[in-house]
Amino acid sequence: MLVGYGVRTASTRRRRRKGDAPVQAAAPSGGVTTLERPAESEPRPRDVRALAKPPVRKLAKDHGVDLLDVPCDGPVVTRADVEAFIAGRCPTVASPAAAPVRSVEGDTRIPVKGVRKATAQAMVSSAFSAPHVTEWVTLDVSATMELVERLKADRRFAGVRVSPTLVVAKAVCLALLRTPELNASWDEAAQEIVLKGSVNLGVAAATDRGLVVPNIPGADRMSLLELGEALADLTATARAGRTQPAQMSGGTFTITNVGVFGVDAGTPILNPGETGILCVGQIDRRPWVVGPDAGGAERIEPRWVTTLAVSFDHRVVDGQQGSRFLADVASILRDPALALTF
Repeated sequence: MLVGYGVRTASTRRRRRKGDAPVQAAAPSGGVTTLERPAESEPRPRDVRALAKPPVRKLAKDHGVDLLDVPCDGPVVTRADVEAFIAGRCPTVASPAAAPVRSVEGDTRIPVKGVRKATAQAMVSSAFSAPHVTEWVTLDVSATMELVERLKADRRFAGVRVSPTLVVAKAVCLALLRTPELNASWDEAAQEIVLKGSVNLGVAAATDRGLVVPNIPGADRMSLLELGEALADLTATARAGRTQPAQMSGGTFTITNVGVFGVDAGTPILNPGETGILCVGQIDRRPWVVGPDAGGAERIEPRWVTTLAVSFDHRVVDGQQGSRFLADVASILRDPALALTF
C-alpha cells in the first residue's frame, strides 16, 4: 500500500493509460493470440481505484472529474493531468457537474494593502457592529456663501483657504455642545456610553493612497481663524501623503464632503469608535421659495442650496437627538449669526 494513495484493489483489469497498446488476451490452447478491445458501452468496474494524492483527488472532485477518465503517463494521476483534462486538452468530455475554468482577459488584480486594507477592515467592522441610522435635510445656505466671501476679504484670514467646509466645521462643533451624545463612543466591554470631553474633529480626505481621516484635536476650543488654519494644514498634509497614524486616531466625530465630486448626498459609514458622521453634498444654484415678506408674499429665486446627511449609532443616539443635532447644524448654515446663541 502507498501512503496517501489509497489501497489498490486487485483486479483482472487495469485502467488504460495514454499510449497503452491493446490488451492481449491469454493464448488459447491452440496457441493463437487474439487482441481484445473493451466495448464502448462496457461499464467501468467500480473495484478499480486510480492512484492519486489527496489534493489531486480533491481537485478532481471539486470539478466533477472521475480520475479513471483522466489519461496519465505514469502510475499516478498528477495535478497536471487533471488540469489538462479540465482545460479540455483531452478529448474525453468531463461530467456536466464540472465547474468551468476560464481565463478572462483584461482583468486587473490590485493587491489590497496599506491604507486601502485598513479602510476596508474599518468600514466592515463599523457597518456590521454599529446600527446605522441616516437622516437628511436640504437647505438654503446662501447666507453661509456670503459669509465665506466676506472672510476671504478679511485680512486676518489672509493665507487661510476659506471654504464652506470651515463654516460647517464650526457649526458641527457648536451643535455638538447641545447634543453631546453624537460626540461619544460605545464601550462594548464595559457596556457604557462614553461622552468625550472635547471634539477631535475628523475630516475625510481622498488621497492617492486611498481615504484617510485625520482629525483636529480640541476643535471645539478653537476660534474660526484657528480652525481654518488647522483645516488647511490637515488637508495639505493628507494630500502630500504625510499623514501620520497618530493623526488618524482618537477622532470623536467626522465630516465628509462628497460635494467636491459633484454629488448631492450620501449615506456615510461611521468611523470606528465614533457615534456620528456628517456628509456634506455639493452646493449649487437651485430655484428656491423665499418668503413670505412683510406682505405675506412668496417668490422663487435662485439660491445656494445643499443637502446634509448625518449617520449615527442608534445604540447611543436616539432619533430625537440625531434630528436635533442635524437641525442645529442646518440652522447655523442658514443663518450664521445664530452661532452667537449657542
